[in-house]
Amino acid sequence: MNITIRRAQLAKLEEPEKGFVGKVELEVEGHAEPYELTLFSKRGTDWDYSLHFLNESGKEEEIEALETVIEENDDEFDRIIDAAWDTCAAEDVPPHIQREREEAGSSND
Repeated sequence: MNITIRRAQLAKLEEPEKGFVGKVELEVEGHAEPYELTLFSKRGTDWDYSLHFLNESGKEEEIEALETVIEENDDEFDRIIDAAWDTCAAEDVPPHIQREREEAGSSND
């Protein structure tokens, strides 16, 4: 499945919620409608998400196919999360996430 990330954003939530909230707009090759994945994490490690059509409803089997990829393909989900982290203010990224991202970047060189 060819997934294109159109736009992403991630922001730090202050007290009382505390955590991170974001959204990523996705297009999937061959699918009629784009999607939005909303994200939430307390510490930036374990993510809750909600997948829905961005503009108009599309085919149920298409969104279910994307849901399966997100659930089963850790690399694809990590790529989506990384796109969101890329938009977060550097000072808001927790040190443990900065280290993980640096290590992942150096292993790709």
